[in-house]
Amino acid sequence: MQPVHRVVVLALDGFYPFELGIPSRIFGAADGRYEVLTCTVDGYPVRSNADFTITAEHGPEALATADTVVVAPISPSCVTAELPHEVTAALRWIRPGTRIVSICTGAFVLAAAGLLDGRKATTHWRQADRFRRMFPHIALDPDVLFVDDDPILTSAGAASGVDVCLHVVRKDHGSRLANTVARRCVVPPFRDGGQAQYIEQPVPENEAASTAATRAWALERLGEPLTLADLAAHARMSRRTFARRFNDEVGLSPGRWLIQQRVTRARDLLESSDLSVDQIAGRVGFATGTSLRQHLHAAIGISPQAYRRTFQAAR
Repeated sequence: MQPVHRVVVLALDGFYPFELGIPSRIFGAADGRYEVLTCTVDGYPVRSNADFTITAEHGPEALATADTVVVAPISPSCVTAELPHEVTAALRWIRPGTRIVSICTGAFVLAAAGLLDGRKATTHWRQADRFRRMFPHIALDPDVLFVDDDPILTSAGAASGVDVCLHVVRKDHGSRLANTVARRCVVPPFRDGGQAQYIEQPVPENEAASTAATRAWALERLGEPLTLADLAAHARMSRRTFARRFNDEVGLSPGRWLIQQRVTRARDLLESSDLSVDQIAGRVGFATGTSLRQHLHAAIGISPQAYRRTFQAAR
């Protein structure tokens, strides 16, 4: 039996209450595989950005016991280019090699601590320009929901904390448990696209026109050779209008989205079935097993066989 994985959440002054609770809610629904503790930098109560203060049961020494550390986000008004001394001292408790996850503006804390130097990262899209000004040497991608630059993961605003925590469960224990956790928490196990779909944009001329129904239709037909013309015809739009609206809503082109969905479906079949790579390729809409291998490697950097060995063993 695997040992329980300890997650320690760091609550800083000005924390967001919703995001602070995400790790406990997600990891706590994973059938006892994780233990979640919450700490502050000095063991004393810490103020939220709402109208209350919390008292955590642990001080910074809990960080030294963590397998994963989660840095909860703080109000933008509390963000500084240089960390307060007590925050810097607390972060020194983290052992080398520990997985570190930030939610939303927690990326500013990691960046100020030098933990993101030479890495890719993300944060809330509304704070992207400020992040770039403060940390121009860090490769920021504001269009994604999270970035996994192992062993450090950064996520975008608010609910993307759910996405990154589910991703951690998926990495540790496979899609089956991650899907179970998502169902228990009544959240999607995987969200399409990136932050682009949530960035404030002008309202479309026809608000009733959406690609959502067509996306659902396509997901039921991934094994078929779907084209842009097929998707546009189902949506009753021109190809140009459909492609533009699809990108506005999802943050990806229809072609890239289809590949993403096919890879996701293939990963599930690799974990849960004994079908051959060629059989899986046919079921998810890739022309050949070679095509599946190429797309899977581009997405996660390993072969179908290696993926299956890892996650079927975890299962």
